[in-house]
Amino acid sequence: MDWFPLYNSLRIAGISTVITFFFGIFAAYYIAKAPRILKGFLDVVLTPPLVLPPTVVGYLLLRILGPKRIVGAWFLSTFGLKLTMTWWSAIFATTVVTFPLMYRTARGAFEAFDETLAYAGQTLGLSNSYIFWRIRMPFCKQGILAGTVLAFARALGEYGATSMIAGYTPGRTATISTTVYQLWRTNNDTLAFRWVMVNLAISAVVLLAVNLLEKKKTGGRSVA
Repeated sequence: MDWFPLYNSLRIAGISTVITFFFGIFAAYYIAKAPRILKGFLDVVLTPPLVLPPTVVGYLLLRILGPKRIVGAWFLSTFGLKLTMTWWSAIFATTVVTFPLMYRTARGAFEAFDETLAYAGQTLGLSNSYIFWRIRMPFCKQGILAGTVLAFARALGEYGATSMIAGYTPGRTATISTTVYQLWRTNNDTLAFRWVMVNLAISAVVLLAVNLLEKKKTGGRSVA
């Protein structure tokens, strides 16, 4: 059994989660303090991948990053770098698809933050950076961690946009999701089922992690 799809899926999901983590927190922090009208407008701009079919996201990415499109053609002519049909092309797809999850979860955590704590820190002469990293982030860490785990899980299971922009090449661009589809197409049900079980095992670990985070956030109290 070739384990490359697992390795490739994990590195794509890991890299895209790191990118999504920082961009998601940055956007969530500033938009959480924005007026309601502006906040609603930015939601429309930033969160369509949450509701759009993944194939539509993949098509739009191809329209931007394809070798004959503006961005893709510029990278190809300037750096000799092709932005599609490589393993790291999938990072573009997974980052775009998972960003709304991280952004909305982090924003909810920031909106629940008690701003009087920040004001108290300011009266004590603490810098905004100190308040953010030592007061705000610890207070919001459970929501942010949950968003990070969900983003990683979504990136790990992404198929539609990934298959369109990275394709399927065994040993080069194959992921768990694209491998399962290709094995099903070739009637290799035994190996496809093994990969499905691998994915189910990873999903179980992710869901357990999210539940543990939620339990810790509520202090272990059951909610009726």
